[in-house]
Amino acid sequence: MVFASDSRTNAGLDQISTFRKMIVYERPGDRFMVLLSSGNLSISQSVREMLQVERVAIDGAEPTTIWNAKSMFDAARILGHTVRRVNDQDGPALRAAGIDFSCTLIFGGQIHGEAMRLFLVYSPGNFIEATPETCYFQIGEAKYGKPVLDRMLVPSTPLAEATKCALVSIDSTLKSNLSVGLPIDLVVYKADSLCCEDLVCIDDTNPYFTMIRESWGERLRGAFASIDNPNWDGGEVPHPLRVPAGRYDVLRKIHNPDEKIV
Repeated sequence: MVFASDSRTNAGLDQISTFRKMIVYERPGDRFMVLLSSGNLSISQSVREMLQVERVAIDGAEPTTIWNAKSMFDAARILGHTVRRVNDQDGPALRAAGIDFSCTLIFGGQIHGEAMRLFLVYSPGNFIEATPETCYFQIGEAKYGKPVLDRMLVPSTPLAEATKCALVSIDSTLKSNLSVGLPIDLVVYKADSLCCEDLVCIDDTNPYFTMIRESWGERLRGAFASIDNPNWDGGEVPHPLRVPAGRYDVLRKIHNPDEKIV
């Protein structure tokens, strides 16, 4: 599993700060869990603080915490319960001030005795789990970095390639959105290890990320230049542009005020 997060938060252009959005929970040999957050910083910090000690009675059993949950699903339920508790506690005051209760979380990892699992937790505390058809989650500023993930990631993608893909995705977002910024926290977890040593904080001096930024941009420009330009003049070309659409007519033009589209 690969987890990556930036560390920029903002409350306007003159209120930009650096706060980490990832936290790692590890008991070597027993469990390894990672939590990533986006949305209102005060809410996500409250959730993270309370999650450390939150105790939930699941199905009438003894109170359970993330430290003794028998499965990642149960741990995700505890996280969802924690989000709802913070909402009950802070939500009314936030809404009275005109602030939405906004908190989206990615929670993943592995507990001894089961496979790795990954969850996306929403502001109401409900959640969904990743599947082979949807093998990754993305929160926060997703639109700029999502295309490369959609094109490249499948469940069988090797861990090194998935790591590279995550960094390319974040670089694409950094290029287009000022609300995302360095440093990047990166965690790479190997299945069944139940601990992790592959953690790094990436800033603007990191040689591998610098290489990613330079080579991705250069090769993207090269790939773009290698694509044929559109041809409007007809003739024998391998990929003509001006051809009839299968189901639709060409857009009509309006020539005077009396004409109607319909």
